[in-house]
Amino acid sequence: MNLMAMLATRRDDGRPVRAGLIGAGKFGSMFLSQVPTIPGLEVAAIADLDVDRARSACRSVGWDEERIAATAFIDDGAALCARDDVEVVIEATGNPKAGIAHALAAFEAGKHIIMVNVEADVLAGPGLAMRAQSAGVVYSMAYGDQPALVCEMVDWARATGFKVTAAGKGTKYMPAFHKVTPDDVWQHYGLSPAEASAAGMNAQMFNSFLDGTKSAIEMAAIANATGLRVPSDGLGFPPCGVDDLAHILRPRTRGGVLEDEGMVEVVSSLERDSRPVFRDLRWGVYVVLEAPNDYAAACFRQYGLNTDSSGRYASMYKPFHLIGLELSISVLNAALRGEPTGSTRMFKGDAVAVAKRDLKAGEMLDGEGGYTVWGKLVPAGKSVLTGALPIGLAHRVALVADVPEGNIVRYADVDLSEDLSVALRRETEALA
Repeated sequence: MNLMAMLATRRDDGRPVRAGLIGAGKFGSMFLSQVPTIPGLEVAAIADLDVDRARSACRSVGWDEERIAATAFIDDGAALCARDDVEVVIEATGNPKAGIAHALAAFEAGKHIIMVNVEADVLAGPGLAMRAQSAGVVYSMAYGDQPALVCEMVDWARATGFKVTAAGKGTKYMPAFHKVTPDDVWQHYGLSPAEASAAGMNAQMFNSFLDGTKSAIEMAAIANATGLRVPSDGLGFPPCGVDDLAHILRPRTRGGVLEDEGMVEVVSSLERDSRPVFRDLRWGVYVVLEAPNDYAAACFRQYGLNTDSSGRYASMYKPFHLIGLELSISVLNAALRGEPTGSTRMFKGDAVAVAKRDLKAGEMLDGEGGYTVWGKLVPAGKSVLTGALPIGLAHRVALVADVPEGNIVRYADVDLSEDLSVALRRETEALA
């Protein structure tokens, strides 16, 4: 509640919080748009493979030429991490291997890191978190993105004495979406390919939101930060509006859809017949909690909290998330308080590659949102036991065996070169 007071003290002492951004895409640009109106927060450097694009992004979000001239633009993320004028690194590339490399560079340089790159976190988060702890720096989820917002709600519920029954987010989902490719993604967003191109929208990235991959990755991140359980056969995506969260997202033994207490789940904004859900939560996050006693349950009713018919389960939700517009909360928490806004603590959930169609030996996998695989949420123990290939390693790797449509791709099915990201992944798997 006092971040701005703490920041004002740093500013008045001539010690502004200075961040470095790696990746000036949509998330990074949204963060950049807010920086000029946060006194005491500065961006010292921006790293992007396309430096001219990064400068253009700054202009497009309203930076004046003086601010742009005062900022270093480079094409090397590791070099940004090593800069003396950077206190907090923001990793927003979306590339899991790049994210891991940049995180290790930040730790070596003694810098806090805000991991917008959820793909990297789910691939090897526990190993990265342990290295951050050893380096005495903060390794944090990105506030504004759904995993950090959900973790905040879970922490609030537990800190106030409630048992968390379910937590997660909303999305637009239909079972057929798992097979969607970048060629036909825009029809589901109500856009033509030309309109999407004019807006600078990346078809593969947006397809990862639609085909279930991003939901799997984000729910794995939440499970690994909070200890909530993962559905044994993946996300169910039940259609559910905000008024029905406490009714639907309770255990099956109590009339809901969950296999047990304490689960992550994503709710759909579409009914299975494609009708829109009434008062959907497509852009938001939620937590369902259980009253620990009759007195607390009575208070739910007395103070207007939405409950199920028993009055024991209640829901709270936030109907939106503003991704990069809220990212400064993570940057300031790391620099001023030395605290993360959510962080991986264990290996409970994994996002694994599933064939979108019959795949043949010799084909090249193309990762999240592509033509070959989608990401499915599974318990970490199941992933390791079956030798499942994490979606974060399904980028530009060749199949050495056929994989039927709907089957999980295994390590044994691909020709995977050992590198730093694979080594970190092996460390993570040892924790399952």
